[in-house]
Amino acid sequence: SFAQFPAYVENWTKEQVHQWLLQHVNAYSKYAIRLQEEDVSGDCLVCFKKQDLLDLEVKSGPAVKILSNLRQLSKDQEPTLQPIPHNEQKEAPNPIQPEVSVAQTVASDPAEPFNTTEFQPIRESKLEGKDTMDTAQLMTDHYESNGAVRVTVDVLREINQCERANQLENTMGKTTNVKMNLNNEFAFSCSKYSTVKNKYTFQPGSPEQVQYLKFLNKLKLFCVLDFDPDSNTQVGLCHSYRESRWANLHTPSQYQGQIDSVIKNLNLYKQTSWVFCNGRHDLEGDSNKELNYWNWLRKSCSDVDLIMFLLLSPVDSEKDPICDTYKAFMNTYEKWKELIQEKLDFDIDPQSVYELSLSEVNGTVLALRPFSESSERLLPSSDSSFVVLKNKDEDLLTALDILCLNQCENIYEDKEEFYRGGKVKWWNFFFCDKDKQKPFIKRDKYENLKRMIRSELRESKEMCVLLNLFHNPGCGGTTLAMHVMWDLRKEIRCAVLKDNSLPMTEVAVQVVKLMKLENEKPCQVFLLIDDSKETENPYKLCNCIPQTVESHSNINVDKAQSCKVIILNCVRSQNPKDSYRRHNPSQYITASLSPEEQNEFEKKLNELRETHDTPENFYSFMIMKSNFDKKYIDDLVHNTLENFDFSSKNAKLFSFLALLNSYVAESEISRSLCEDFLCMKRIRWQEESALDRMEPFSNLLIIDRVEEWGVYEGIRILHSSIASACLEEFERSHSLKVSDITIEILHCDLFFSIGVQKKDGVVREPFSPLIDKIHSEQGRQTVQQIFVKASTRFEKSLSIPQALARYLYIKEHDFPEALKWAEKAKNIKANPYTFDTIGQIHKSNLKSNNDRGKQETSCNPEDLNTNIKIASNAITAFKKAQELADSEEEPEEEPEEEPEEKAVDESDDFPQKSYHVQGYVGVLEIAFLVFEILSRLPFFDQSDPMKKMYFQRFLKKAIPITSVYKEDNERNNIYEEIIKEHERFLQNLKAEVKETFELLDSFFTYMKGRYPEFQRKISSLFKHYVSLFCNTPKEMKKEQQNNPNLNLKINIEEQRLFLEKNQADTFVGILQHLDKPAEEIERITECYAYLQKQHHQLNDKKQKTKETINCILSNIVLYLLKPNSKHVKSIDSLSDLLSTTLQDVGLRYPFPDPYYLALLLFWPRTTEEDTEIATYVTAIRNSTRKYLTPLFQKRSTVAHLYLGKEKGLKRLVSKPQLDENFKKMHRETLAQLWRNGDIFKDKTIINRLQRVRGSIEQGEVFANYGKLKIPVRPALVHRVSGGFSTEKVSFYLGFAIKGPIAYDIQYEN
Repeated sequence: SFAQFPAYVENWTKEQVHQWLLQHVNAYSKYAIRLQEEDVSGDCLVCFKKQDLLDLEVKSGPAVKILSNLRQLSKDQEPTLQPIPHNEQKEAPNPIQPEVSVAQTVASDPAEPFNTTEFQPIRESKLEGKDTMDTAQLMTDHYESNGAVRVTVDVLREINQCERANQLENTMGKTTNVKMNLNNEFAFSCSKYSTVKNKYTFQPGSPEQVQYLKFLNKLKLFCVLDFDPDSNTQVGLCHSYRESRWANLHTPSQYQGQIDSVIKNLNLYKQTSWVFCNGRHDLEGDSNKELNYWNWLRKSCSDVDLIMFLLLSPVDSEKDPICDTYKAFMNTYEKWKELIQEKLDFDIDPQSVYELSLSEVNGTVLALRPFSESSERLLPSSDSSFVVLKNKDEDLLTALDILCLNQCENIYEDKEEFYRGGKVKWWNFFFCDKDKQKPFIKRDKYENLKRMIRSELRESKEMCVLLNLFHNPGCGGTTLAMHVMWDLRKEIRCAVLKDNSLPMTEVAVQVVKLMKLENEKPCQVFLLIDDSKETENPYKLCNCIPQTVESHSNINVDKAQSCKVIILNCVRSQNPKDSYRRHNPSQYITASLSPEEQNEFEKKLNELRETHDTPENFYSFMIMKSNFDKKYIDDLVHNTLENFDFSSKNAKLFSFLALLNSYVAESEISRSLCEDFLCMKRIRWQEESALDRMEPFSNLLIIDRVEEWGVYEGIRILHSSIASACLEEFERSHSLKVSDITIEILHCDLFFSIGVQKKDGVVREPFSPLIDKIHSEQGRQTVQQIFVKASTRFEKSLSIPQALARYLYIKEHDFPEALKWAEKAKNIKANPYTFDTIGQIHKSNLKSNNDRGKQETSCNPEDLNTNIKIASNAITAFKKAQELADSEEEPEEEPEEEPEEKAVDESDDFPQKSYHVQGYVGVLEIAFLVFEILSRLPFFDQSDPMKKMYFQRFLKKAIPITSVYKEDNERNNIYEEIIKEHERFLQNLKAEVKETFELLDSFFTYMKGRYPEFQRKISSLFKHYVSLFCNTPKEMKKEQQNNPNLNLKINIEEQRLFLEKNQADTFVGILQHLDKPAEEIERITECYAYLQKQHHQLNDKKQKTKETINCILSNIVLYLLKPNSKHVKSIDSLSDLLSTTLQDVGLRYPFPDPYYLALLLFWPRTTEEDTEIATYVTAIRNSTRKYLTPLFQKRSTVAHLYLGKEKGLKRLVSKPQLDENFKKMHRETLAQLWRNGDIFKDKTIINRLQRVRGSIEQGEVFANYGKLKIPVRPALVHRVSGGFSTEKVSFYLGFAIKGPIAYDIQYEN
């Protein structure tokens, strides 16, 4: 109602509204002007609501203030409104402006309004309070685009800015405006670039824009913020860029969440992120529509080295979203400019470049270093030719450091660091190649190793060959391997694996890509792995590569001799010669020089004397020259440590480095950490360095550049032999033991961080050489003292009590003390490994007691009570470990912890991904230990058939312990009382064991892959189970003879026994009949039909549901094997039966079986959109998570059935039916085709199966039926590109127990 406002308000003119806003509301002038421009008079103002003000770009706070003041106006007294002088207008803080615009120059002098004979002037009032963009918009609206430019030129000349006027005339008609905060020196230091661009306007006949954007291909772009929704279409810039470089396609919403997860998921810092800030027209759906101004959220870019604004079309309105981005950037830029001005007294504005055309941008960027100094990187190809390694291809090979044949051209580094003890770099070989008079030293094994590699390439019939090079630490093994690789780089494609902990499947994919780059014929690859200790990873990689080759190409492996990979695995070993004898083919190199090698080192020393004053101070080189002479090393160390004082900071830090470098391969302490420890303040540059502070020990130290979790500088001792000699000198001359240093380092917060421990630190592994040394020399007391003090000091670290617990129960067999420390670790962090350690302690204790019991002639009743309690505690711990393994594999459902509450180490007992079925196996092992202990009781003696029967009946819950016949004596009575106390636990044990066996059987049947270690152990335990419980007395016939009225129940039981005998009483057993004779499944289906008819007489609802589900599956299997069988029900009948069952069980059935059937029978046809199939996909995933959760995570399931092109049940195609087309093929060859997906390239398969259209969004694959999106899982994860790029795809569909699976994923682009 307008009655709430005074009547005089409605009579206000728009000027009076303007005056009231400024004089009484104290609103910003730009809001008052905005309302005046919209002709808001008093009668309009009283109609306004908050949203109306927001629509006029008045922010929320001022809008509320205006309406509040309006409601408070007095009805009796009208406020006084005065004319407003221009200089008294209250102005809001304007957006930061890069420079004063021409239009503002005119507006700043209202006494002399601009006028020309051709153009009418703009009224002065309209220019008041305008910023640069407002004025530009006003001029464009008033004069139109061309007229506005001409007026601007005239104004510039009017105010004596002729040079700018000329520049503007020269650039009229150009649509590019670029601001780059750079000069040559600055841009050279840029490691990442970000680009912001708006809509790209394609002009036929004008290809200049495209050719002048080629500089983008040369940049290492971090991200592109793209406001063009057509950018990924045929004429878009993104599409053009992706023809020569790789970029992941993202949306701004994908950057939300935990920073670490975003970086990992989107492959940031590894691959370019192309962010569509304003929708995508090449994708369907409301979420991909172009955004209007009101819905567009402002984004800003920070922490980048170079920002470019590419305006490829005119910006006609301030409402264009790119304007907000530009303003946000300018705001940040001005703040940064002021900060530099204040801190460094330096103005960066003169270094900025304005108003370049695209051709100028292209030329300017390409002229900057390093583009002008480095030529294209080259790789060897077939027939002695070479190809260019494109930037895009190298971007995708994130796991490999590729060695090109023209490596190090136009790059200079200091070679002195290498001879001092720094890590060898490619530049060292390059420099020696340039100076033929001073070649790199060739070790004796150089020719042997090179010859072995060439021989394997030429003669080996294997696609991938693993060669091992064993070497003592610090003897030059890695240098030898890199020397050989350097000299082979022109013959074979070479690369070094950056991180040996990466999944080997991922590495294999990248190696194969390197093999096939720019060439139809594959090229041989030489891969170097620097393995700090022997692991299985190189062997896994050697197995993965042939599989990956077959899954990524049509190469005939037997005929393609060029399709070979040589893996040289560089392994540190204390006994390289022994390791060499155990592995073939391999080579070894030791810390001992031959006379020829010593001569070469002597020559190199003379060469160094020509260029260096004191090459004798290159201690790492001199150690090798001295043939690793221990006396030389000891003398060097003794002289350096003559005045060693452990109480000083630098001496302590040096002792820490000696300890780490002696026991931890590739260890260092970051320079910043050392500076903190030495209390150095890093306020200004070029002050005293950390090495200066480390005098007199700095001659034995070196700073390395470490590329791990980013890049940092680390300090270490020059050579591992020097580090070891230092520890000996500490003990010999200064009575300082390694245990003293260990305790001291553990007492320092700085040196007990993740940064130190992540490389198998000094206390992480309980039986590392360090702990073994302290244990052997000083015994348990000192070892425990170290752990106890460390645990007291670092209360949040579970690593220390965990390691101590393992030490105590494995080394010392002190189970109570071990349990105390294991409980302490669990209280710090309850995870699968802390609980598993508790279970392992109980198991070891129970085993020890059982072994002791076997040796005793008589059993102590109290021992039985103790052992049952231990067994109960062990099973509880193993169950909890398995349960936590499930929850930890689903972090999205786990509450986040505060950083200070997180444990330092979460993986002390097992690598997290290797837990598998460890908890289930632990439960089985404990159960069988209990069975063994019980079987030694007098009344359960297994050698007596009657007593064995009592043993079985008691554990099957058929009789209580009081009904077991036993001699009446005091000992047996005590046994009975003890067992009665634990009767519930003991009688549940057998059923729990059977359930666990069934669970594991399902896992090994449904899951893809083999688990031989666990399967062997479980198979052995099951044989024991059969011997204990599976004798079959003829009880059923006796019951039938004694009671004929039980015929119906006995007939039902006979049918169920038949199903069990034929492995058809379970869902997984029926699926196995897809590969068996049709007669068997026909009899099984008949059997289930009989049981279905008797269901009305049964009360067990769970049993009826299970048998109904199995009945439906048996019909499907029978149809596939014998479609004309009289026992097959119609698809309508099966669908109705399944629908009824699904209504009964709902969506929370504990087993995936009914939802698997729903996928088979209810999967949509091509035109269907309105189905509940996605609900059943969700249900089957939820069910499998509950049913086999810890087993299913991170593992692939086997698809037993596939989607075909027919209708009804005919569209289900079984794997055995597909295999029928390959009868003549060797079984292992066929299995390989299935593993790598090449089976789907066969014409018979293509003709049989239906290809489904879908998409990849947020890293997930979907099958699309119109608007219906059904989530599916990729069979081969590497077919889904990293970085969460949104793509259109198609694939074949398989049905596995975990849900639908996508095979042979093909990208539409």
